[in-house]
Amino acid sequence: MSYGIPSAEPSADIPVCPRHPDRPSYVRCQRCGRPACPECQRTAAVGFQCVDCVNEQKRTTPAYRSPYGGALAVGRPLVTFTIIGLCVLVYILQWIVPGDLIFQDFAFANVFAATEPWRMLTAAFLHSQGFLLHIVLNMYTLWIFGQALEPLLGRIRFLAVYLLSAIGGSIGYLLLTPDYPMSGVVGASGAIFGLFGAMLVVQRHRGGDTRQLWILIAINGAIGFFIPSIAWQAHLGGLITGGLAAAAIAYAPRGKNQGLLQAGGLVLVAGLLAVVTWFRITAG
Repeated sequence: MSYGIPSAEPSADIPVCPRHPDRPSYVRCQRCGRPACPECQRTAAVGFQCVDCVNEQKRTTPAYRSPYGGALAVGRPLVTFTIIGLCVLVYILQWIVPGDLIFQDFAFANVFAATEPWRMLTAAFLHSQGFLLHIVLNMYTLWIFGQALEPLLGRIRFLAVYLLSAIGGSIGYLLLTPDYPMSGVVGASGAIFGLFGAMLVVQRHRGGDTRQLWILIAINGAIGFFIPSIAWQAHLGGLITGGLAAAAIAYAPRGKNQGLLQAGGLVLVAGLLAVVTWFRITAG
């Protein structure tokens, strides 16, 4: 015959967790001094804090923002490194996948503007297989400018500027190439020039010296006119788009509606690109 043994209730002299009164707790919160059971303990700089103090601290601690209202991007520029990783991965796939299918399915040409407009973006992740420096120089420049711009703008805003600039580069090629060539256009150069334009706007807004940037843009822009395989049209399109996108972010009035105004400005830039593309396609 078995007998049930009732569980012992904590006595009044034994400290118990306020959230779980049935659990004796000898560890106290370093902030409020109340007992905390293992489930309610959170590691602090010294000892432990209870979950209530940790939550209260999160509510009262102001969120740190980048100079233009984005979430402060601490540590490594994750968006920059992610884009570089994607470009390198796609470049490897270009060599592995037989039949040049990656190029054929994702490169941009004016003839695809109306039927396959996504190529305007995907082309920015492809690079020339016959010229290794194409991807090396683009990724090196992205690494340099990404480390400077991503912390300033915030990750989401930086990504928006980059992607819009990539699309703007393809649209620049579409607008400034009078006929509809079948040759595909690939490369992140349009997006890179967009970062040039964004940095120019940000530097000017912050009162910095922009002379070196102008020289860099002039040298890289001039190269496109002397080397036939370089699409200067994409460079110009990306430069203008990046500048407009950065201006929408940098010159939005500060305040609680800053993020909303910046988003509206970026949507306007995207809408302008769509309208310009539509007019170009309908005009033939």
